Amino acid sequence: MSGFLAGLCVAVLPLLAAGFWLGRRTARPQSLGGLGTPVEHATFQTLHTASLAAPPLRAGLTEETARKSARRLRTLLGTDALCLTDRQQVLVWDGVGAHHRTEIMELLTSPLESGRGEAFPLTCQAPDCPVRWVVVAPLTVDDRVHGALVACAPRESAVLVRAAGEVARWVSVQLELADLDQSRTRLIEAEIKVLRAQISPHFIFNSLAVIASFVRTDPERARELLLEFADFTRYSFRRHGDFTTLADELHAIDHYLALVRARFGDRLSVTLQIAPEVLPVALPFLCLQPLVENAVKHGLEGKTEKCHIHITAQDAGAEALVVIEDDGAGMDPVLLRRILAGEVSPSGGIGLSNVDDRLRQVYGDDYGLVIETAVGAGMKVTARLPKYQPGVHSAARLTGG
Repeated sequence: MSGFLAGLCVAVLPLLAAGFWLGRRTARPQSLGGLGTPVEHATFQTLHTASLAAPPLRAGLTEETARKSARRLRTLLGTDALCLTDRQQVLVWDGVGAHHRTEIMELLTSPLESGRGEAFPLTCQAPDCPVRWVVVAPLTVDDRVHGALVACAPRESAVLVRAAGEVARWVSVQLELADLDQSRTRLIEAEIKVLRAQISPHFIFNSLAVIASFVRTDPERARELLLEFADFTRYSFRRHGDFTTLADELHAIDHYLALVRARFGDRLSVTLQIAPEVLPVALPFLCLQPLVENAVKHGLEGKTEKCHIHITAQDAGAEALVVIEDDGAGMDPVLLRRILAGEVSPSGGIGLSNVDDRLRQVYGDDYGLVIETAVGAGMKVTARLPKYQPGVHSAARLTGG
């Protein structure tokens, strides 16, 4: 879907360049700065202007985003004035003739209802006002009209009608991409809520049972475990930010493992090997802890002897490489593939599919989990985390805390 939208942007913008910019540049020859023909120069200028207008629009249609993008959009069209509206009001007016705001909103009723562009003459008592004619081009996302782009000019122009329509289509694509980003964010938040719901009953019951067992025999130990439990649950149920740092995630895992060791005693041993340089790397919140819980569950399942879990985080150039390995019961690879595909639900605890899906949503399909396992051979789970990814920032980095 996003690939189609990106392709549409590429197809629309050169068409705009061939209209207004071509006419301007060929009428007034000038130095092209090594960019080739006037058409190539016009295309470059149009693409550059559009690239500056796009980022604000990717946040949706608001007064702030409209204000930041309007000047660039007016430059694309070369008009005396341009305004962006939602369905109720003018969000921004750029250029001359701002006294036409009320009249234009009255004219928008039909285009906003039909979703089709229209052109209208304006009535104006100001003799020096150049705004006498407007083109209204609706802004639509998923067949819903969100507002309009209104281009203002001194006189009727068929070229402006077509150009305004193309710019409006390009703006609509940016708004649709913003809607997709918001949908993805809502999906990630929903999955985190599901993950928390999965953690709560299973982990809280076992932890409280372990703490209760120490209350009479070793009160100090019970107090220490209660603090570990409080710190872990505080981290797991925090509400700020979709991302955290590798350091914070490992710290939460340490609290989790303290409670697990109290429950299983000498049956469980854990080795950590962490490169300090990867600790600040940002990653999706509650991404690694489910992998460790899975290792504990499958490492101890069906075994009476000691289970060992090895956790490493290494620097791999542009990525951090996190590996969680256990020597437990392992799993049939065919069954694992069905679980990751969502065809089979994991038996108790927290499955790997949630983490795999979230990594792919944030970083792309190339960053899904790599899992090596076989029945009786343990399991090795590898997660690759880009050190720098647009839009991925931990809450601590954003707030400076």
